[in-house]
Amino acid sequence: MKKAIPIILALLCVNFTFSQEIFKRTLKLMGSRFEITVVAKDSTEANDYIDAAVVEISRIEKLISSWDPASQTSEINRNAGIKPVKVDEELYNLIGRSVEISKLTDGAFDISFASMDKIWKFDGSMTQMPSKEAIKNSVSKVGYQNIMLDPENLTVFLKLEGMKIGFGAIGKGYAADKAKQLLMEKGASGGIINASGDMNTWGKQPNGEFWKVAITNPLDKDKAFALLPLNENAVVTSGNYEK
Repeated sequence: MKKAIPIILALLCVNFTFSQEIFKRTLKLMGSRFEITVVAKDSTEANDYIDAAVVEISRIEKLISSWDPASQTSEINRNAGIKPVKVDEELYNLIGRSVEISKLTDGAFDISFASMDKIWKFDGSMTQMPSKEAIKNSVSKVGYQNIMLDPENLTVFLKLEGMKIGFGAIGKGYAADKAKQLLMEKGASGGIINASGDMNTWGKQPNGEFWKVAITNPLDKDKAFALLPLNENAVVTSGNYEK
């Protein structure tokens, strides 16, 4: 009898695993295409999970958006060179993390690149390169060293008037991380948050296999160039053929 107990438990686990299904929803969030995939017992549970993820991503968008004039990020930009702005701890920490990444990459990553003048056009209308002087002037307000953080008062101050910060390079990935964390806390056993190529996975598919991410062949978008099995991992993809 003692030997039968673990066998029965194992069978119950197998039955539970295969009673789960994969559900997916594609929608536009943060100005980009998001695809949210979850493992759930039925469509009702799946929709609850996905709806919760959408609410979380929308919350983050309102916090970090530089297009929404009511966001704290926009308030920071409006007060550049004028005064520090008190922000939520979450936004303060995200800016702090961004500054640390800037230091680690010697400025290759810099959220103040939002200050750069729009001298480049990507619609095919440019007939010549910008001049060296125009390029130099366009980046005159770029520099993470001019982002002043006050940990005691949770304030952010951009030292140069006209300076801006933006989260285009980190925002969607951060939103995917937070959505994944929320769904794991809610009990979703597995899924993928695909934020326009910023993908985060957890758990496994109902059949017990790891999630696989297909890398599109840039010469034939209907074919995969490679398949990456992911186990509690994240991956970021990008390609000019998606422009």
